[in-house]
Amino acid sequence: MNPFSSGTRLRDMIRAIRACKTAAEERGVVRKECAAIRASINENDQDYRHRNMAKLMFIHMLGYPTHFGQMECLKLIASPGFPEKRIGYLGLMLLLDERQEVLMLVTNSLKQDLNHTNQYIVGLALCALGNICSAEMARDLAPEVERLLQFRDPNIRKKAALCSIRIIRKVPDLAENFINPATSLLREKHHGVLITGVQLCTDLCKTSTEALEHIRKKCTDGLVRTLRDLANSPYSPEYDIAGITDPFLHIRLLKLLRVLGEGDVDASDSMNDILAQVATKTESNKVAGNAILYECVQTIMSIEDNGGLRVLAINILGRFLSNRDNNIRYVALNMLMKAVTADAQAVQRHRVTILECVKDLDASIRKRALELVYVLVNETNVKPLVKELVDYLEVSDLDFRGDLTTKICSIVAKFSPEKIWYIDQMLKVLSEAGNFVNDEVWYALIVVISNASELHGYTVRALYRVFQTSAEQETLVRVTVWCIGEYGDMLVNNVGMLDIEDPITVTESDAVDVVEIAIKRHASDLTTKAMALVALLKLSSRFPSCSKRIEEIIVQLKGNLELELQQRAIEFNSVIAKHQNIRSTLVERMPVLDEATFIGRRAGSLPGATSTATAPSLNLSNGVAKPAAPLVDLLDLSSDDVPVPSSSGSDFLHDLLGVDMSPASQQSGTVQASKSGTDVLLDLLSIGSPSTQGSSSAVDILSSNISNKASISPLDDLSPLSLSSNATSNAGPMMDLLGGISSSPPAENNGPIYPSVTAFESSSLRLTFSFTKQPGNPQTTSIQATFMNLSSNTYTDFVFQAAVPKFLQLHLDPASGNTLPAAGNGSITQTLKVTNSQHGKKSLVMRIRIAYKVNGKDTLEEGQISNFPRDL
Repeated sequence: MNPFSSGTRLRDMIRAIRACKTAAEERGVVRKECAAIRASINENDQDYRHRNMAKLMFIHMLGYPTHFGQMECLKLIASPGFPEKRIGYLGLMLLLDERQEVLMLVTNSLKQDLNHTNQYIVGLALCALGNICSAEMARDLAPEVERLLQFRDPNIRKKAALCSIRIIRKVPDLAENFINPATSLLREKHHGVLITGVQLCTDLCKTSTEALEHIRKKCTDGLVRTLRDLANSPYSPEYDIAGITDPFLHIRLLKLLRVLGEGDVDASDSMNDILAQVATKTESNKVAGNAILYECVQTIMSIEDNGGLRVLAINILGRFLSNRDNNIRYVALNMLMKAVTADAQAVQRHRVTILECVKDLDASIRKRALELVYVLVNETNVKPLVKELVDYLEVSDLDFRGDLTTKICSIVAKFSPEKIWYIDQMLKVLSEAGNFVNDEVWYALIVVISNASELHGYTVRALYRVFQTSAEQETLVRVTVWCIGEYGDMLVNNVGMLDIEDPITVTESDAVDVVEIAIKRHASDLTTKAMALVALLKLSSRFPSCSKRIEEIIVQLKGNLELELQQRAIEFNSVIAKHQNIRSTLVERMPVLDEATFIGRRAGSLPGATSTATAPSLNLSNGVAKPAAPLVDLLDLSSDDVPVPSSSGSDFLHDLLGVDMSPASQQSGTVQASKSGTDVLLDLLSIGSPSTQGSSSAVDILSSNISNKASISPLDDLSPLSLSSNATSNAGPMMDLLGGISSSPPAENNGPIYPSVTAFESSSLRLTFSFTKQPGNPQTTSIQATFMNLSSNTYTDFVFQAAVPKFLQLHLDPASGNTLPAAGNGSITQTLKVTNSQHGKKSLVMRIRIAYKVNGKDTLEEGQISNFPRDL
């Protein structure tokens, strides 16, 4: 016989396929076998039709296409014999699904087989219908299935119930036809029929309100009796699993009772006793018993309130947490998360066990337990819980330390009873896992430190101590450098010593050493080094004896490859060397940062807000929860409510800057350098936001340029001059600091008016351009870009970049923020200046790139803009 003829037995084909040593050889065998089967189909070979279908099913399970054999299934189903029908229905369920049009041809055969006198053929039809039934077939065959629910044979009733479940899922309108037959199945003694009847009733209750009310009224008491009889039944070898009688039926009954008891007090009361019995008498040393207990707990937590039962259920979950099986502990933690809202006090009793789960070796259990601990924290237990978490932070795995750090910081910020405790805990976290801390956390810490005037000395001394052992933690270094720059004199003079502190001796040179280490650390990033430079400039005024050394450190950075550091070093060196008379005023201590201002800015309610992301709140001694503001806001002094100190030095700085402090005077202008003097301080006092109010340190203003510096295309001029103009183009009207000549006010714009255009739009973002020109300068166009978020997610770390051809020159001012609120609830604006050297000959054209983060995931959008007005 030809080994690949249609007469080849299934076992021979399987043996030939398994003997193949390569995938190509296997494909050859399958291809030849499929060709033989096609030839047999074309010849209408009835003798080997069932054998061919068996081969096709095996080939289908190997992943090869078998669509050419679908019609053979229908022919086998139409055969009168049981063996052919069995193979035909099996092929139907494997080779076809409810989306195949050919399935409509089998409806009539199914109807005939459902009415067949042979119960085994009826069973085949029910199995097939229960697996591949479509909505159209369900409507056509529902009466036959409903009739079979009262069939004499229990196996047929069981299969009919399972088939009914699929029918009502496909066509919910047919649910009412199955209510009475389904409830009659609940009185069955045969467990197979009973369990399918319970499942059918459960689906009916979820599908139809009418069915739910009917079953709740007529069947609740009967279900309770059934569950009681099952729980108290003697040993039955037929249904026994690990000493428990039919745990599958237990679980199905409990699920149905949960559906019936939810939202109904009377039904809940009727099942309280049996639930208590199941919860107390079921053994928990076997998997079957734990499954029943878990389902019982879910039912107790879902039905109407019964305090005693809920405490019992939560205690069962507490026992689960001590189980050696990770799966049981995980589901217990999941259930406890839901139980907290119902009875938090009962869950609190298992706090110690939950904390132990945070230290578990299994990563999933650790993460879930940490989320549960976070929910359990309140004002009364925050201190012991945070102590446990911080202690574990020291030995936790690196891959878990990020999540743990985030939760600790959020807990401390939300439930802190007093500022000194908040500062202590944050310093512990920064010293152990400072590299895992989000920027918002140390922003918030600086805001709290600034407001705790009585703790300035204590904080800077604590930071100095911690820095000696944890200098590798980046965020700790930043906070330490900032505090030493602001309160270094308190560190040296031991100002504000508390009773809980140990005496410490720190010289001026020691304080400078800390800042020098921060600058020279190889791991320090640009932000840290820039903050350290600002701190050095402040210390040069506070520590005159170290001024020469500080100048030497700053001079070393004058040739730094980072333009930001190079520019600062040059400007700061000039301040130290040439402008002693104004240095002390320039580096005055920052005013107390008003927390209410930052609350509004983070919510996007104040102009100049740079972030609207959700921040951890600080529940401080005044009892008001206040979210922490980012450092960009902290150093941006454009708020109307920053107080203006009345010292003579402040008045001098006021006159020196030549700025009208009234709100109405805040308009953009251009700072022009004096011809007679050096312009070193020009960029020093130029900021990317409107002119600020108050006498705040001009050096601190510089820090805002790091976090929100506009991106410049590689095609643009990247010389230091262009960067300087980028930083100063938005500055308010000021005097030339060295020449004393006030700059002229900006000319009134009487140029032509152009319509705004939508330059770029995607499903998540819209960019609009508005155009203005200055009279007499037609080549230069000022473009205001407005970015609008069209999605429901907030965009963070928003950066806009643009590139233009060589005949164009592009200059970007800093953006108004780096966070774009969701759903159009705010916008980001940025000004572009484009000079067209081919004005009148060539139109503007621009490529853009927009980068941002959505839920921590980087997103990039690009496009080309050419729809500019022609005369730009």
